[in-house]
Amino acid sequence: MNHEESMPLLDDQPAPEHSYSARQFLMFLIPSLLGILLFLTPIVYEEKVTIGLGVMADALKAALSAHLPAIATGLLLFSAIAGLLATLLKPHWVTRRPALNDLFNLHPFWLGLRVVGALFAAMTFWQFGPEWIWSANTGGVVLKDLAPVLITFFLVAGLVLPLLTDYGLMEFCGTLVRNVFRKIFGLPGRSAIDAIASWLGSGTVGVLITAQQYQKGFYSAREAAVIATNFSIASIAFSLLITSFMKLDHLFVPFYLTVVVAGLAAAIITPRIPPLSWKKDEYVAGVGKQISEDVPAGTSLLRWGLAQAVNRANINPSPAQMARIGVHNVVDIWLGLLPLVMAIGTVSLAIAEFTPIFNWLSYPLVPLLEALQLPEAAKAAPAMLVGFADMFLPAVLGKGIESELTRFVVACMSLTQLIYMSEVGVLILKAKLPLNLLELFVIFIIRTLITLPIIALMAHWIVG
Repeated sequence: MNHEESMPLLDDQPAPEHSYSARQFLMFLIPSLLGILLFLTPIVYEEKVTIGLGVMADALKAALSAHLPAIATGLLLFSAIAGLLATLLKPHWVTRRPALNDLFNLHPFWLGLRVVGALFAAMTFWQFGPEWIWSANTGGVVLKDLAPVLITFFLVAGLVLPLLTDYGLMEFCGTLVRNVFRKIFGLPGRSAIDAIASWLGSGTVGVLITAQQYQKGFYSAREAAVIATNFSIASIAFSLLITSFMKLDHLFVPFYLTVVVAGLAAAIITPRIPPLSWKKDEYVAGVGKQISEDVPAGTSLLRWGLAQAVNRANINPSPAQMARIGVHNVVDIWLGLLPLVMAIGTVSLAIAEFTPIFNWLSYPLVPLLEALQLPEAAKAAPAMLVGFADMFLPAVLGKGIESELTRFVVACMSLTQLIYMSEVGVLILKAKLPLNLLELFVIFIIRTLITLPIIALMAHWIVG
């Protein structure tokens, strides 16, 4: 995603407070309002809370639903074959074009994952080979449930994401909330947009925004790692799905309040301890730091934020260039991310479904759950850890728990742990954020240990 040229540091050429024309102001206002309407405005559609982007993606998914598994399989096979040919043969028409070279000329590790993802997709689509790969609860979940969502959601999101990130909205909001976010979370104010986009839309959108801002020099390595692992929260729509699945609909408001309280606590504490506290405030090599949210003395936050936003909107590439960048992002996700989701997601789900590994790992949690006075602790413990594989698995395991109190805790935990390898985790690795698989697992455990006591305490108060 680092195909853009480095932009000049905005504060090296600040726009005087009243130097912009009405046309320049509208260049910021109109795209930003469209971005707010598509990404940040909650709407009720077909009896569920969603956003405009979600409605568009759902409509596309419904129109193509019968064909999406086949489309996904075709994309994965093309990605693997093209990657093999480009990496092994290195034709000039690929190596001389940076976009194609980044997409197809791959490190052996990433090429291997593409090939594995394509094989898993073919086995699942045509149902041959080991059943642990293509069963309904492993490869079937990824190819038939997750891949269609990613294909349609990112087709829409990839094309219109610049409205949210590249026309001044992040500069404007970042300036207004910079003091709060710096003091509480140690983050730039613009990260508030990431959190809101995740909350109302999808955690994957939050990671996508973070990755793009990091590659462009707007986040340091530490900031990008912290934001991706602490602010890519599950959407309200998914929260409603979880409560409905676990028969907790009647408790949705206190349920979501509990998720917010526990999530904020984790977002404050987790970045202050390793491995996140070890990350350095370094910027992408060759790009450098591209933004400062410092406000000149004697200038109001509102006026300076507006000046920065207008300045940002008017130094952007043309709409045609933005469209090309959006298309590249979509193709990169389809051909680069989908194979990783298929490979890592299928293996993660197979481990959860066909091995006792998560049961073994959860044994130390049983005494903790018992100390927190949660009934059916032995049943709940695996559900506390299996979320590392996929965000929906805790609900699947926890649905059979009779205790409403324990189901409430499991449901809340499934939303506050955040690191789901079948989706968010793979995207973090693919986006080249400064995090590895071991660090993601450690952060997952840390968030579990921080949020579990908070959620249990609130559950006893709410559910009784």
